[in-house]
Amino acid sequence: MGNCNSCPSKNNCNSQATCTIENNPNNKIGKIIGVMSGKGGVGKSTVTALIAKKLNKMGYKVGILDADITGPSIPRLMGVRNGKAYQGQNGIIPVENSNGIKVMSINLMTDDESQPVVWRGPMVGNVVKQFYGDVLWGEVDYLLIDMPPGTGDVALTVMQSIPISGIVMVSVPQDLVSMIVSKAVNMATMMKINVLGVVENMSYIQCPDCDKKIKLFDGVETEKFLKGMELDLLGELPMTREIVDITHNGVEEISDELDSTLSKIVNKIK
Repeated sequence: MGNCNSCPSKNNCNSQATCTIENNPNNKIGKIIGVMSGKGGVGKSTVTALIAKKLNKMGYKVGILDADITGPSIPRLMGVRNGKAYQGQNGIIPVENSNGIKVMSINLMTDDESQPVVWRGPMVGNVVKQFYGDVLWGEVDYLLIDMPPGTGDVALTVMQSIPISGIVMVSVPQDLVSMIVSKAVNMATMMKINVLGVVENMSYIQCPDCDKKIKLFDGVETEKFLKGMELDLLGELPMTREIVDITHNGVEEISDELDSTLSKIVNKIK
C-alpha cells in the first residue's frame, strides 16, 4: 500500500484504491534503491551509474530507472545515448549497455536528446509510473532509481507508488550540513522509507606528490550533522579527473582506488 498518512489526497481518494503501481507480471525485481539529492549539481546521477557498475561487476543483475525526466543523464553515463527503447509484446523493452545493465530513460524514447521535456508535474509523474510498471525489466537483483533533485512531485510519486527498499542520499561537503539535505532526509522519513545513508561526493582532492587527502570543508561539522540526523556516511568520493571524465564520457573502466571506495558503499546498501 502507499504511504497514505503523508499523501495530500488522504481522505479524498477511493478507499478501495492503492497508490502502489501494479508491476509487469513478467518482472522479478529484487531490491529497489532510490538515489536522491537535496538539489541538482551534486553528482547524483554519476553516483547512481557508479553503484550500478559496481553491482554489475559483483555479478548482480542491475537496472536503472531514470526518473529525472527533465534532466536525464543516465543514458550518456551508461553509454547508451544512441539506444532506443521500444514497445514489445509484454511491455516496453529497456536498453541494455555493453555490460548488460538495463536502462530506461525518457531520452531513449525521443529522437533528439537535446529537446526539452516541457511537461507539468502530473504528466512527468505518470511517465515515471510507466517506467516502473510497464517496462519489461525481467529478472533484476537491483533496480536503481535516479530521482530528480529536491522534494517535488516526482520524488513524492516514486516514494508513494514504488516499493522502495531504501534511499541513498548524495551530497557535496558544503551542502551536507544544511537544510537542503535535511529536507530530503525528512521527506523520506515522513514517507516511512529507510535512508540507507549518505554518499559525500567531491569530498576531497588527493595530493599527487604525497598522496594526502585534502578536505576543503570541516569534517567535524559533518560528523555532528550525521550523528544528529542519525545517518550513516556510506562513503566519500574524491574530486578527480577520473570522475570528471565519467561525467562527460560515461562509466567504462574504474580505477582500483575508486573501485575500493565503491565496494565499501555497495556493501553497506546491498
